[in-house]
Amino acid sequence: MAAEDGAASAPQSQTLDRGLRILEHLAAVSTPQPVMEIAQGVGLHRSITYRLLRTLEDHQLVERDRAGHFWLGLGLAALARGVRSGLQAAALPRLDDLVAELGMTAFLVVRAGDDAVTVTTVEPHDTTAHVVYRPGTRHPVGRGAPGLALLMPEPPAPDDRPELAEARRTGWASSRGEVIPGMRSIAAPVPGPDGGARAAVAVVYVDDTVDVGRVGRAVAAAAAKVAAALR
Repeated sequence: MAAEDGAASAPQSQTLDRGLRILEHLAAVSTPQPVMEIAQGVGLHRSITYRLLRTLEDHQLVERDRAGHFWLGLGLAALARGVRSGLQAAALPRLDDLVAELGMTAFLVVRAGDDAVTVTTVEPHDTTAHVVYRPGTRHPVGRGAPGLALLMPEPPAPDDRPELAEARRTGWASSRGEVIPGMRSIAAPVPGPDGGARAAVAVVYVDDTVDVGRVGRAVAAAAAKVAAALR
């Protein structure tokens, strides 16, 4: 029985499993990395990691910067467009409005198991600088404003973080440096018909002088409009 259990838990395709682990690693670190650091991060030999990266690069799932470091590629955005397409179609106009109003990168996050996964992003084009936040980025639910926003509609629990309790009080969640060092984020849940969070609308920025209340209200209003468009 133990042997059968072990066989059942082993990946069906070791190569595919390794490639997916590389993508998950790059999404988690959020910065381009050299081959050796990626290999260490996923526990593979450098040569195996490089071959997998080249294959992923051929499919535009990873790309290289000028230093030769690898990062998530634009092919992931094309794949992400097919994920919960009705939700994304409802969210995109509201994300565009947020970007125009706030001059910040806006994005849509959904829950996948214990992770918060970004499926759509909209970046401003008329600002001096802004934060790049790519589709496919994931982090644990409960960390960062988007993760907290996904938990907001759930019943309160004794072990809830104080930040989650505050988010429920204000109607939006706020965090700093929990997903990407130095980055600030504000998010609000998109309520679903079952009372849970269907998704979360969020913005990411670096300006410490921002009026958090104003941004929070704008994000919460955008999330409510997404929910209304889905009814």
